[in-house]
Amino acid sequence: MQAHGLRRARPAELVPGTVSVITARMDYLPRDTPDDWQAVEFARLQRPGEGIVSLYARGRDYHKVLRSRLARLAERIAQEVGPFGHRAFTDSAPVLEAELASRSGQGWRGKHTLVLDRDAGSMFFLGEIYVDMALPPSEPVTPHCGSCRACIDVCPTQAIVAPHRLDARRCISYLTIEHSGPIPLELRSLIANRIYGCDDCQLVCPWNKFAKRSALPDFDARDGLSGSQLAALFAWTEEEFLRHTEGSPIRRIGHERWLRNVAVALGNALRGGAPGTREALATRQADASPLVREHVAWALAQANAV
Repeated sequence: MQAHGLRRARPAELVPGTVSVITARMDYLPRDTPDDWQAVEFARLQRPGEGIVSLYARGRDYHKVLRSRLARLAERIAQEVGPFGHRAFTDSAPVLEAELASRSGQGWRGKHTLVLDRDAGSMFFLGEIYVDMALPPSEPVTPHCGSCRACIDVCPTQAIVAPHRLDARRCISYLTIEHSGPIPLELRSLIANRIYGCDDCQLVCPWNKFAKRSALPDFDARDGLSGSQLAALFAWTEEEFLRHTEGSPIRRIGHERWLRNVAVALGNALRGGAPGTREALATRQADASPLVREHVAWALAQANAV
């Protein structure tokens, strides 16, 4: 945000010649998602020794999947209208994706700031094609959150400070993915066993009973990224981390941040009396990374925390 400033809100400054933006969305729930998937996901919080990876990140990297499909869409458009200037994005540039999506009728901005649709909830990715031709604008849709504040109330770190206002510095998704330094001490215990992202505000949303399963095998959960024990994940060497996360969005946080996240979750599990956590943490007390060592020390101290 600091580097790009208002370019995020001015498409023609990001891609000169842009006149219109085509928005798209793509469902990502795995094909075998059960009907009671929201309850299944919340139940993972009751198993403190299990690491929770956000639903969208359990399969193939969505950047690659959606970007290739947007490129094919642009080719189809070119077949109809002839060559045109365009550039596709999906969470990969200073683009206000949710705002563009809501303005173009893909849904409305929920109180958690994500885009919601009456027929698909919010479990979808967003993508855009900036084009150099004028297109008739589509109309935004009416919001349908009403007086519901379930997403605000459920947020573990109270990151949704008001309807439509998110303090990213408190958001578990930001802390476990984008944030590169130490996780703030006052927020560590609130992260529980979430090791990559957080879905709580979406899991509790009533509109997500209409969330769609993806037709693509790309988003099916990989072995090791769903239902695995924290101790096993903490034992991954860097080579094993890279192998298990090849083609996954998780790879971009790197092994060091992965260990940082799992250490915090192990500390929370240790405080709850989960067996085997102290032994797992002890294996990395002398880790080469100061970041990992500090989080391991905090985690081991949770054995005496009230």
